[in-house]
Order: sequence, then structure tokens, then C-alpha cells
Amino acid sequence: MTDVFWLIPFAPALSSVVLVLFGSKLSKKWVSLQACGAVFLSFVFALVAFLGSLKISPDNFPIVKTLFPWIGAGSFQAGFSFQFDPLSAVMVLVVTGVGFLIHLYSVGYMAHDTGYTRYFAYLNLFTFAMLILVLASNMVLMFVGWEGVGLCSYLLIGFWFEKPSAAAAGKKAFIVNRIGDMGFILGLLFIFVAIGSSEFSAINKAIGQGLFPQALATLIAILLFVGATGKSAQVPLYVWLPDAMEGPTPVSALIHAATMVTAGVYMVARLNLLFTFSGTAADIVALVGALTAVFAATMALTQNDIKRVLAYSTISQLGYMFIGCGVGAYAAGVFHLYTHAFFKSLLFLSAGSVIHALSGQQDMRKMGGLRKYLPRTFPPFLIGAIAISGIPFLSGFFSKDAILTEAFAQGRYFVWALGLAGAVMTAFYMFRLIFLTFYGEERIEPEAKHHLHESPKVMTVPLAILAVFSIIAGYIGLPAVLGEKADLFKRFLEPVIKPPAEGHIGAGTEWLLMLVSVAVAAVGISVAYLFYLKNPRIPHALVARLPWLYKLLYNKYFVDEIYGAVIVNPLVKGSDWVYGHFDLKVIDGALDGSAAAAGFFGKALSVLQTGFVKDYALVFLLGAVIFIGVLLF
Repeated sequence: MTDVFWLIPFAPALSSVVLVLFGSKLSKKWVSLQACGAVFLSFVFALVAFLGSLKISPDNFPIVKTLFPWIGAGSFQAGFSFQFDPLSAVMVLVVTGVGFLIHLYSVGYMAHDTGYTRYFAYLNLFTFAMLILVLASNMVLMFVGWEGVGLCSYLLIGFWFEKPSAAAAGKKAFIVNRIGDMGFILGLLFIFVAIGSSEFSAINKAIGQGLFPQALATLIAILLFVGATGKSAQVPLYVWLPDAMEGPTPVSALIHAATMVTAGVYMVARLNLLFTFSGTAADIVALVGALTAVFAATMALTQNDIKRVLAYSTISQLGYMFIGCGVGAYAAGVFHLYTHAFFKSLLFLSAGSVIHALSGQQDMRKMGGLRKYLPRTFPPFLIGAIAISGIPFLSGFFSKDAILTEAFAQGRYFVWALGLAGAVMTAFYMFRLIFLTFYGEERIEPEAKHHLHESPKVMTVPLAILAVFSIIAGYIGLPAVLGEKADLFKRFLEPVIKPPAEGHIGAGTEWLLMLVSVAVAAVGISVAYLFYLKNPRIPHALVARLPWLYKLLYNKYFVDEIYGAVIVNPLVKGSDWVYGHFDLKVIDGALDGSAAAAGFFGKALSVLQTGFVKDYALVFLLGAVIFIGVLLF
């Protein structure tokens, strides 16, 4: 059963090719069936492979399938080969399962868009690239998928390219990710120089045999993490992700929940032996994750665009995943990736349903009281907000608590404290969003209210399914305090990810940590209730008292402006100078000069090529006279 795993990426790939070549001849109905059916078929293959893997001994992982020899250069060999193991199984189920629901939702959301066929062609290409990334058996093929999702993010974020803001956002995502990818490529080259291979099995074997000096391992791990900060939007390369909201809302759900932004977390988890061996690199991962979790959460506090709140939330939640990986709890980090896929895609798609109902309105200040108008959208949205806030018995609680508990157990108290600070802000800004959107007085513009309507079932049914998984998905990773075998998720990943060194905390401490985690979430929700329902004048009073702080947060610490002043503008001005003084004068001047020289010599020689026979006869005669004169004298 597991042998079908190599087929998983190819259904979306074939679908994308068909849509590009023949999509213009297909009706929207057939485009929808073909695009959604391809991803569903991939999900079926993934599910069959996963069920088959449950019967395989841990010692037999990974299962490798080489489709054909690919790159051969001297001693370097890289095949077009896939591998399947528990970590791959989790990723392909998330990508295809959540991806299928997003595809289904898109049928309704994009129904009236003129680029309907192009949209699904891009979406399936995106899915194919992500599946290549998570199934690759070597880092070179992983990099193909890595760049593939980068290309598709550019295409999908800038899908409505006629809007200057969308075109700029797509370009920004592409360029920022290229900066991170430079680190990835350098790390890959160092790996090849060190061991002569890019296979994950060879890398792990080399680490086990001590072929990596620790300093080199640290350098490689840090370079690869630079790539992860770009792809997974961590400080300082997070700036592209909020602007990615310019794309269609289902694209935001796909990028933020199931595909691209989780690639960096997956890469770190896949190379967990390398990061653990380095130690220093793992510490950097944990610290950057913790700082990002808090930094992004502070920016979400004051945003008014419903999708941008969720965008900064994604950056923050990715920080938690990196905290888990950095403190050695890689399974907990991947567990949060898995639960986050459900509740974050639910939140984005629910936000899309609100935007659809309001004819494109995204400003929460122009919403309010929508609960009674959107009876099928509101409950799933609320469930998603509760899940991400870390309230017990929903999925987000189990995964976030596992990360924070492990951080405390490993003695990373500063990281743990930052995680708690991020948790209280998460609960606050998510319920600020809920209260501003669905409760309180109606602030809906008359034109939007006139067309206000609930979304069709093709959009709300995926919301209901994701809401169910946002509740139940966490029960496969119950806290260790409930028993050694309670955490089925960690046990499933053990063939790939070894458990961290046991922390020295007792059951009582673990229960206390859970209570603290729940308490900070409750505080965040209570403060949001006080500010936006019970006494809405408080936020305005705070803004009046601390205008500089509000301005700082609302303008996202002016990071984009700083990057523009320090990096972008000097590069543009420098490029203009080089163009004017070197390109035009030196390069173009050299070309123009060579052309002028050729023309001069051509004109000089043209006197000998008149085209008249009498001229040639005269020259021939003169030559003969000279020749005879030389012979005689």
C-alpha cells in the first residue's frame, strides 16, 4: 500500500498542465471537477500510503523510490527520488487534505472571476511543488520544490496583477524569498563539499559517524535557517507575508496553512539531527522563533484589515513552531504545524466568507453585528478563534501547550516567557477580531448591507469540516502527564524525530504550566471583551494617552520604511547610477564604438569595391604593371 506514495505529486501536476493547455476550451464545471478531483486523488494516494506505513517496522524507514537518474557531475549524484516516512506522511496528508478543502471553497469564492481557469492552474502547480518539497529524498530535489512554491506564491499573490498593490506584493514575496534562498543554497553547497551527497539519509549518517565538525555543522544549519526565515516568514524576512493578503483569500489560506510557510519548519524538522548536533543553531532557531512570535503578535493588536490580523497571526504561530524545533521538541513543532493547518485555514476561509458577504470589504471598522446575518460562517470562525487562542479541549491548546511545556522543561525560561506573552496577545487580538466583526453595533456601509448574504454551501461546507478538525485534531497528541503513550503523534514520528532529552519537571509542575497557559489565554479574551464589548471607549482612551505607541504598532514599527530607506532606495539609486555611468557610457559606449569602427573601416574599404568592371580592370592593369616592373628592375 505504501508503494503508491510516489504517485502523490503527479495528479496536481497533470491537472495544471491540462488547464494551461486546454483550460480555455473547458467549462467552469469541468475546470472545477478536474482541479479539485486531482487534489482529492492525491489525498487518496496519501491516505493509502499513510495506512500502509502503519504496518511497517520503524527500522524500514525511509522508503525510497528513485524514478530516474537526474544529476551526475563528477562524484556528485542526485536522483529524482522520493522518500516516505512518518514525517512525509504527516505533510502530504496536510497538504492534500487541507488543500482539497481550499480547492473546493475556491469553486464558490472565485466563481465570477475572469481568471478562473488560470487560478486553478496556479493552485495545482503550487500543490505539486509543495508535494515535491516534502517527498524529496535529497536536498537538491527539495530545493526544486522550495523554488516552485516561491514561484507559485509570486503568481498567486499577484494573481490580480492589474492592481498595482497586488503586483508589488507578488514581487516583494519573490524578492524577499530569494534573499533567504541564498542561505539555503550556500548551506547545500557546504553539505556537498563536506560529504559529497545531498541525500537526507547520507547527511544523517555522516552526522552519526562524526564526519561533520561541529563548527561546520553550525554554519550549515544557520545558513539553512536563513532560508527558513524567508520561506516561513520569521524575523527579519517576514515582511513579505502581510502583503501576501493582496491575493485571493483561498490563496492566503493555502500559503499560510498548508503549504509554503510551513516549508521552513519542515526543513528544520527533517534535518533535526543536524540542528541538534550543532546546539548553537538550535538555540538561534528557538530565540528567533520566540522573538517573532511576540513581535508579530504586537503588530496584530492594532490592524483593522481582517486578513492582515490573520497574516500577523500566522507569522506569530510559525514562531511557536520554531520554538518547538529550537528547544529539541521537533515533534511538538510539527504537531503545531499540523493543528495550525486546520484552524488557520478555517480562519482565513471564514474571513473570506465575511469578505464575500460584504462584497469585498475587509476593514473591521466597517463591520459589526454580522453574527445574525452569517449563521453558517460565524460558528466555524468562533471555533477557529478559540482553537488558536489555546483554550482547552480544542486542537491549538494541545500543540501550543506541548511547545511551551517542553521549553520550560529544557530550562529555556526566557523563551517560555516570550511564548506566554505571545499567547496572551494571540487570545486578545483574535477575540478583538471576533467582537469587532460579529458583535456590537452595525457599522456596515449601506451598499454592502444591501448585498449582504451568506456564502453558498460550496464555501460553508469546507468551513464546517475544518471546524470539526480544529476541535478533534489535537487528541492524537495528549500531554505526557496523562501517560507515556498518550502522545500518539510523537510516538508516530519517532522513526524520524528522536524525543528530546527528558526535562526535569514533575506531573504537578506540568499541570501548573497548563493552568498558566490557560489563564493567560483567558486574560487575553477577557481584556478583549472589556475593550470591545463592555466598554468600547477604553481603546480610544488608550490611543489618546499613548499615541506614539499606537502609531508605532499600527505602522508595524516602520520596518518596511526602514528597509526602504536603508536597503531598497540605496540599491535603486545605486542601480540608476550604474546604469547611467557604466551601462550607458562603458558597455553601450564600447558596443557603439565597435560598431562605429566597423563602419569606418567598411567605408574606407568601400573605395575598392565600386561595383564597376572598368575600375577593377584599371586596378588589375596597375597591379600587372607594378608586378612586371618589379620583375624587370
